[in-house]
Amino acid sequence: MGNVVVVGAQWGDEGKGKIVDWLSERADVVVRFQGGHNAGHTLVIGNNTYKLSLLPSGVVRPNKLGVIGNGVVVDPWALVAEIEKLGAQGVKITRDNLRVADNATLILPLHRELDMIREEAAGTGKIGTTGRGIGPAYEDKVGRRAIRVQDLKNLETLGPKVDRLLVHHNALRAGLGKELVSKDTLMAELSGIAPKVLPFIDVTWALLDQAHRARKQILFEGAQGALLDIDHGTYPFVTSSNTVAAQAASGSGMGPRAVGYVLGIAKAYTTRVGSGPFPTELDDAIGEKIGERGHEFGTVTGRKRRCGWFDAVLVRQVCKVSGIDGIALTKLDVLDGFDEIKICVGYRLDGEKLDRLPAEQNAQSRVEPVYETFEGWSQSTRGARSWGELPAQAVKYVRRIEELIGCPVTLLSTSPERDDTILMKDPFLA
Repeated sequence: MGNVVVVGAQWGDEGKGKIVDWLSERADVVVRFQGGHNAGHTLVIGNNTYKLSLLPSGVVRPNKLGVIGNGVVVDPWALVAEIEKLGAQGVKITRDNLRVADNATLILPLHRELDMIREEAAGTGKIGTTGRGIGPAYEDKVGRRAIRVQDLKNLETLGPKVDRLLVHHNALRAGLGKELVSKDTLMAELSGIAPKVLPFIDVTWALLDQAHRARKQILFEGAQGALLDIDHGTYPFVTSSNTVAAQAASGSGMGPRAVGYVLGIAKAYTTRVGSGPFPTELDDAIGEKIGERGHEFGTVTGRKRRCGWFDAVLVRQVCKVSGIDGIALTKLDVLDGFDEIKICVGYRLDGEKLDRLPAEQNAQSRVEPVYETFEGWSQSTRGARSWGELPAQAVKYVRRIEELIGCPVTLLSTSPERDDTILMKDPFLA
């Protein structure tokens, strides 16, 4: 058995929570390797629903170790709040089931504030950030002025680092006409939260190396989707980290050979939250119907998701840049009852045919989708657990998607329930 990386193959919200939970039963360790608490995962286990943002999905299952890797930006206040929320639901989080990388970057209150200040100042040029400080924290990481998790152990020597950080941030705030951040206030905030985080801090790259050498199964859990990748996504309407599978190696401290099978998650249609290009968006009654049936609201933000037909061009592109071995196709049941269903098979831009999404922002906003139209199916696919239970037209739809994206569908999800899954290949055995 090998390790598995799970990544979103669209703009996020593809149903990774269910798939990761389904796979975590086979894993020993579940690792978050990028992003922050801006991406939500909803897990439905029996009669319990858990909404996670920062914690790895495996923590809700007994005898699993959750690891927050160095590639994640960690809001310690959000982390503690999530731990307390799970505790109220009967899930106890201790050092036995959670470790946090000592070299991960912290999200501070000033990062959250700067996020919102800049979005407000941008007016119509808003990127659509969640306002949780993710981007500003990554900026400080790259700018080599970040406060890291390990710094919570040595607050008495942290003063010079805070001084360096505030030189930058207070200059920004002064230029934007905002109140300056007090060093004493920030130090007091860190002093208050540190004792609650210290029990979980560890050298996680070494911990994961030991687990790998002991042949334990490691599941790498991605957040957001590959189309939000800072390099390969629809820039600048992206997140502030790399969301493709390669980040599982650098964001956890493990070498690329340890990553293993790459499973991409894609909906049977397409959604997006926030601003940015969306070639197959349906701004009509069909789009509304898909959104209503799919309950398309963000786990973290509650924002309504934009909906559209499946875009095979984008998913094929993601399969290549993220090295995806197989696709888990989710929410097929949402398309039940449509008279006809469309798949985007190409684009037109200024009269020219394209088989990829161009990198240039203006061009991305102007591409027009080229569709293939399929006859829909009237029978329900909800709850199906074998190919034989699916309508013939639904099978044809899935098979055509495989042809267009150049990648096999290895799992098919037909409801939010974890067991309503058709398995063609177990990623851990691939």
